[in-house]
Amino acid sequence: MELPVVHYSKSEYIETDTGNKVSRKSVICGSQNIVLGGKTILQTGSVIRGDLKRSGASNFVVVSAGRYCFLSQSCIIRPPCKAHKGAFNYFPVKIGDYVFIGESSIVQAAQIGSCVSIGKNCVIGKFTIIKDCVRIEDNTVIPPNSIIPPFSVYRGSPGKMVDELPESIREIYEARCKDRYTKFVPSVDA
Repeated sequence: MELPVVHYSKSEYIETDTGNKVSRKSVICGSQNIVLGGKTILQTGSVIRGDLKRSGASNFVVVSAGRYCFLSQSCIIRPPCKAHKGAFNYFPVKIGDYVFIGESSIVQAAQIGSCVSIGKNCVIGKFTIIKDCVRIEDNTVIPPNSIIPPFSVYRGSPGKMVDELPESIREIYEARCKDRYTKFVPSVDA
């Protein structure tokens, strides 16, 4: 399926030296604790909570995203948290390369591998580990502490494995993410 060209207002987005395109209408808390690998797009209303970090930790990477990631409108990335020995702590989120997160999805995973597609309106529970080459269908709820195996398709509430992906999915996701980035272009103002 051919992806359409998406035009955006150049005044609404900031483009970094590494090619990241960040909407001025996104919410980035604790930017000093967030690392974007390059050519990542944060759309309007997307939220990344880098301010939620381990108590006492300084210069601590809370959220790291690889290259060619796409955070759709109104999605939320926040670190997983838990109380341990009477102290409440947050733990880092690591997102691989070529990851798509759909509209209005909430992610509190500990790790998302490379070549992962998360649909819209999904909830990814605390400390979930999503391996490489996975598709999470729209409206899926992944319970906390889940481990999603590679080359799997999950759907439902709670999410269950419903299919397997072919080994060629890595190349397909990489090509789709690169295509999505090249087709996200500034509009020509009249």
